[in-house]
Amino acid sequence: MSGGKVLVYEQHPVTRNHICSIMEFLEYEPVTVEGPEALNEHLGNPPDAIWMVLLGGAGANGSAVEVLRKIRSLDPHIPVVLVLDPKGGIKLTAELEAGVIDMVEMPLRARRVNSVLQKVQTFRENRHQNGSPRNLELFRNLVGSSKGIQRVRKMIEMVASSDANVLITGESGTGKEVVARHIHYHSARRNKPFVPVNCGAIPPDLLESELFGHEKGAFTGAITARQGRFEMADGGTLFLDEIGDMSLNMQVKLLRVLQERTFERVGSNKSITVNVRIIAATHVNLEKAIESGRFREDLFYRLNVFPIETPPLRDRVEDLPLLVNDLIERSAHEGHGSLRLTPTAMQSLGHYKWPGNVRELANLIERLSILYPNGVVDLHDLPEKYQATELVAKAATEVAAEAAAVAPGVADPGQFIRLPRGGIDLKEHLTSLEYNLILQALQESNWVVAHAAKRLMMGRTTLVEKMRKLGLQRDEEGAAGI
Repeated sequence: MSGGKVLVYEQHPVTRNHICSIMEFLEYEPVTVEGPEALNEHLGNPPDAIWMVLLGGAGANGSAVEVLRKIRSLDPHIPVVLVLDPKGGIKLTAELEAGVIDMVEMPLRARRVNSVLQKVQTFRENRHQNGSPRNLELFRNLVGSSKGIQRVRKMIEMVASSDANVLITGESGTGKEVVARHIHYHSARRNKPFVPVNCGAIPPDLLESELFGHEKGAFTGAITARQGRFEMADGGTLFLDEIGDMSLNMQVKLLRVLQERTFERVGSNKSITVNVRIIAATHVNLEKAIESGRFREDLFYRLNVFPIETPPLRDRVEDLPLLVNDLIERSAHEGHGSLRLTPTAMQSLGHYKWPGNVRELANLIERLSILYPNGVVDLHDLPEKYQATELVAKAATEVAAEAAAVAPGVADPGQFIRLPRGGIDLKEHLTSLEYNLILQALQESNWVVAHAAKRLMMGRTTLVEKMRKLGLQRDEEGAAGI
């Protein structure tokens, strides 16, 4: 992702030098311009020479919105990121916000900059072949830099330009439909329909009508003629999701359509010819289904011209930070509020096996955004199944050691506690310390709150309120005693 040229438009010398230093550190090549007229030298000719534009203060050379208009006139599709200085310099307008892909604040922070650069990368990868941008919502599950996701992107690039049938396999929640949409939108069929059908969600006796359509009076309830999904997808792509759940009877009819490219609506003897690309997906092992007689071998070979396997999230845990950042941004955009995960919480998520894959991760982030809007999520804030046992034990040990260091009778507590060289998040540290001391007091008091409150030298009602805020409750044997 590094190595491209980044156009830096910032008139304040100190800010400009800071931006350039950060870009060089991240192995990008910053290119600075002094005014709007200098943009002509770098944008639009040759195309794609500039990887992105960082638009800061325009100074005496006009407003930022005027500079953005100039940029768009030279290259309508170049990703532009707005650089905001809290001390002033840029007046945000609706036109500015709509015309940029994202915004960053000075001073630049590595975590935020990396998130924006990932978004720019995704934006550039997912442009139409004629250069116009596509909706980023289609491609979120492909965020990441792991070998598995890079392999999927490479295979999409290889097959998109052909009309070959594609079979996408992988566990539920790994983004199989996202891959199918990627293939469609990178193909010559992108201006034609993408029609998805979930073969497992439609009853077998209705699937034929759903796929091929029906004539008026073909069966009870068919009060009008209706197009099927094959007709709707003519010229485009038909996505058959959960193909492994299709009945054997329907498999025979689908095979005939794939061979002859013609079909008849239910209740009609008139053949209809369509030009449709088939992309199928399944979480079922079709080769084993063939052995057990649940799937036709000839249909399998018709569909499995170009197989793509989507990796489970547990095999691409290095993508977790990027996926989490992306999902947090989406949640904030939807009005749930932003949040931040501590390094320990993120590390704990990396220990989890993720049976529900990216879909499960998205649900977790949405739940946390509702529970802790604009807050910080630590290890103990995660639902219990996401808390890695070894990290919980380690945290308890560390807190116990710290508690012993500050116990009454110690002559010089400062000799036991040292401020880390890189600094410390004091609020997060104190919250973690409070949580673990209260938990220890409750456990040693057999979860009788009144006894634990005496050990902690606080009122019972105060302890109850703290337990509520910290999410402390006795899971195995009922609620704590009062």
